[in-house]
Amino acid sequence: MTASAPRHEPVMLREAVDGLAVRPGGRYVDATVGLGGHAAATIAAAQPGGRLLGIDRDPNALAIAGERLAPFGDAVILVRGPFEDIAAICTSHGFAPVDGILFDLGVSSLQLEQAGRGFSFQRDEPLDMRMDPNAEVTAAEIVNEYDERRLAALIYEYGEEPRSRRIARAIVARRPILTTGALASAIEQAVGRHGVPGRRHTLHPATLTFQAIRIAVNRELEQLDTALSAAHGLLAGAGARLVVISFHSLEDRRVKEFFRLHSRDCICPPRQPVCTCDHRATLREVTRKPLRPTDAEVARNPRARSARLRVAESIVERLAA
Repeated sequence: MTASAPRHEPVMLREAVDGLAVRPGGRYVDATVGLGGHAAATIAAAQPGGRLLGIDRDPNALAIAGERLAPFGDAVILVRGPFEDIAAICTSHGFAPVDGILFDLGVSSLQLEQAGRGFSFQRDEPLDMRMDPNAEVTAAEIVNEYDERRLAALIYEYGEEPRSRRIARAIVARRPILTTGALASAIEQAVGRHGVPGRRHTLHPATLTFQAIRIAVNRELEQLDTALSAAHGLLAGAGARLVVISFHSLEDRRVKEFFRLHSRDCICPPRQPVCTCDHRATLREVTRKPLRPTDAEVARNPRARSARLRVAESIVERLAA
């Protein structure tokens, strides 16, 4: 690894590898490979004969992951792209069907720590927040071009921020806002320096608004919906696993609902006397409730605090032709 590479501690590493039920000779996809920590543990456990395909839209992350995974040679394929394209990427590389797929959602330590990316209010830098540096929409465009009502709705929906209208009004009044520091300052002036009401842990008053804007810039929830459906169709058959680590309730709720939907034989309305949907379960929820990081991990890596890990397993012989 290069000296400039950031310190990297994969969240819930043991739980993720256990959740994938990695076996020697298996074929696995890390759909959000990041700096390669989960991928390295997965491919190591899959030896001898295992293979791994890693996907990420951040070229900087892929470069670091490539160094970390280099000892595994051609057992690892790294591809730049959004995880919603997982089916096309796997197919084009002859990497389907697969025995397990991992999604580690949210922003990476590299993106938070790398200067100039604009993900954090810990430094004053240009508002960007793009995971893919070539993506068209930046945080600055959303902050400065959305009208007040649309901005408030975004902050409320994606940030679950109860003070969204007050924050949106303050942002619009202080435009143009071009840096993370200026945005954080506008939010603090609107709601004060105290944390978010009703939260167990004290959050900086700008935390949820930054989360909301980042989700919108990167289309994170839309991508997740598409990617879950695509990943479902890539599973090799009975026993193949899908593991998702999420970091806020919006993500976790989507994952839970997807797993529940595909774990049921009937999805007709509850009051309907006869089933007409012909829906059949194709997954089994391995984790009915999400796994959480241990206290020791949170003490060692505070960013793991909000992580939730869910696992589902295929119960059919083959989902895709």
